[in-house]
Amino acid sequence: MTDTDLTGRRVLAIVTNYGVEQDELVVPARHLRDAGARVDIAAVTTDPVQTLVGDKDPGERVHPTLTLADADPAAYDLLLVPGGTLNADSLRLNDDAMRIVRAFVSSERPVAAICHGPWALVEADAVRDRTLTSYASLKTDIRNAGGRWVDEAVVRDDAGGFVLITSRTPDDLKDFLDRIGTTLAAT
Repeated sequence: MTDTDLTGRRVLAIVTNYGVEQDELVVPARHLRDAGARVDIAAVTTDPVQTLVGDKDPGERVHPTLTLADADPAAYDLLLVPGGTLNADSLRLNDDAMRIVRAFVSSERPVAAICHGPWALVEADAVRDRTLTSYASLKTDIRNAGGRWVDEAVVRDDAGGFVLITSRTPDDLKDFLDRIGTTLAAT
């Protein structure tokens, strides 16, 4: 993973309090913080977030910085949407999460989503005419929402007003984080 200096950059990660894939939240948050970025984690409540490993085994508990309702999208340079099937399915039904996604998209600031995270983008109607990747089971949802799904480790699409960075699984985290780092450094 690149050692890009991200001092002064702010990242908002949005999650529910149960079911986010551990490495899709914890690894990016640590990596970006180590590079100098401020990373806030917004969850439904301020109760600890129970991550999962492989959608089933309990992982680390993470303390959110704020709630989704209290998050001001305008204060951040990039939105991070981790996956985890349960997390992503619940997140796309949360009005505050959708408000945040739509605010990033409409203000043309970068959004990075991994694994099942792109479900939030599908729900926010933000994948139309975009090329992206995700966990393979989202392929049909993305295509039905007007997006072009590809099977690649990381995809950066600049064609729709905002930079969209997507990856398939935790196995792609190195490429995902490298692309996030270069994108944030250029903003």
